[in-house]
Amino acid sequence: MTAPATDPVIKHYREQISDNDLKILEALNRRIKLVKSLKDYKESHGLAFYDPAQEDWVVTYLCRANRGPISNEGLREIYSVILQVAKREAAALEADTGE
Repeated sequence: MTAPATDPVIKHYREQISDNDLKILEALNRRIKLVKSLKDYKESHGLAFYDPAQEDWVVTYLCRANRGPISNEGLREIYSVILQVAKREAAALEADTGE
């Protein structure tokens, strides 16, 4: 029996997962930068940043586009966290830049 650390199939899957994780990380960082830009724009035009209807729309849109294997419940859970963190990180970027 091959040890998991030396099994070539396991190694291959782990490499693919790591590559995918990097893509997810890049997408999350891009999303936060876009949220920050949107926040700045809305605030400069006297608009409220938080839009619960838009957040609901995003999750509904993604659930309709979802072909699995992630369940819509799992997708909602993940996006709940992504939306919260993106707002918090966008605000932190503002604090870090002294704006």
